[in-house]
Amino acid sequence: MSKKKSGFALSAFSIILILLVGLGILSHVLPDASFVGEEIVNGSGTVGAKLSDILMSPILGFESAVDVCIFVLILGGFLAIITKTGALETGIRVLVKKLKGRELILIPILMFIFSIGGTTYGMLEETVGFYVLLAATMMAAGMDPLVGSATILLGAGSGVLGSTINPFATGAAIAALPEGVQVNQGLVILIGTFLWLTTLLISIVFVMTYAAKVKKDKGSTFLSLREQKNAEKKFGNYAQKFDEKEVKLTTRQKITLVLFGLTFLVMIIGFIPWGEFNITLFDKFTGWLTGSSLGNWWFYEAALWFLIMAIVIGIVNKMGEKGIVDAFVDGADDMVGVILIIAIARGASVLMGVTHLDNYIIYNAANLLRNVPEFIFTPLNYILHVVLSILVPSSSGLVSLSAPIIGPLAAELGYSVESTVMTLVAANGLVNLITPTCGAIMGGLALAKVEYSTWFKWALKIVLTIAVANIIVLTLAALIF
Repeated sequence: MSKKKSGFALSAFSIILILLVGLGILSHVLPDASFVGEEIVNGSGTVGAKLSDILMSPILGFESAVDVCIFVLILGGFLAIITKTGALETGIRVLVKKLKGRELILIPILMFIFSIGGTTYGMLEETVGFYVLLAATMMAAGMDPLVGSATILLGAGSGVLGSTINPFATGAAIAALPEGVQVNQGLVILIGTFLWLTTLLISIVFVMTYAAKVKKDKGSTFLSLREQKNAEKKFGNYAQKFDEKEVKLTTRQKITLVLFGLTFLVMIIGFIPWGEFNITLFDKFTGWLTGSSLGNWWFYEAALWFLIMAIVIGIVNKMGEKGIVDAFVDGADDMVGVILIIAIARGASVLMGVTHLDNYIIYNAANLLRNVPEFIFTPLNYILHVVLSILVPSSSGLVSLSAPIIGPLAAELGYSVESTVMTLVAANGLVNLITPTCGAIMGGLALAKVEYSTWFKWALKIVLTIAVANIIVLTLAALIF
């Protein structure tokens, strides 16, 4: 194995805090905003951030992200109980043993499955629970946690980028268009499908190429020595060589794995907004348990579900009251660092709202776009929303801010509104593959023991390739439709 330098790398916390300070400084560099009464004159300027605004933004990020933080805290307890049963470790060993020599086939299958969740209902933050599982699986299969992280993030991210019927992206964007702006939803879905599949194909090629390289030579891993040691400490048990005797799951472990899979399946069904698709099948389910029926869940309902299943799995494995509580508390404790990262990342959006920086950027950029031809309008619009998405990573938040301005502008100029809508969605999806302001990225990577700086350097080439492909697809769609 070739030696790797441990190197110097900023932590995720430092990167986000530096970004917050940068936003605060930028709010003073730009022109001052004008107000009529208490209403800001759109695009007039920004409100300079006070020192207290900058310092309070990561604290207020907790308030903004409290639902996700509670979910992740309880998820940690759930995973700790699963780990204590030994079912997950043994199950991974059995799976890898059965796939001996064919482990790489897992990557495109899992990426496609995650991408379906992304394109249909924006599955991204909901993937946080899978990072430990996939990091461990890829380690056991002779790869590294970076492969597991990429499988989840680029898989689900490809779908989110090419959202077809995702109500939190395309749905929100179309709903935000002012009355009178016509949009063909069939064309939106068609353009979204092209974006989804081209992005997924590019991602699969990159991930499988890297995975095959690491599997052949462990020294080719992109991880630093520190990351390798952390990964070995966390996931090493899964990657140990098998004994000569056959590895088998006990009956209790098999039941535990069924309950484990059922837990995530119900969570996914709960998050999918079935009502948006006129599906009423699940309306009567689980409302008595969580207060909200399947299809109307968010992170509080999911947190309760994981808490219930953690207790059920503990009882099935005869862990006893003390065993369940001790394991759950230890697992929740392990998630504190992840929660801090997610909450602090939300601070950027909080500071953007306080300074009105988002308002200033979108209105002034729209005025500049008014004077360019369509084949330039689309790439520039894409780049604009890449910048905005770094500051406003939420897809629904971004399109609610931007679509009422950019959509009518495209219609007024006679440009494709459908392509414009998907430009907003695709640019936001691209940024959420790599931005430090996305809690799902920062939290997931922390669970997989992959430093953000490592992910950024590894994924940058992929993201740039995807960006070029996106711009080509969107520009052609704008010119054709």
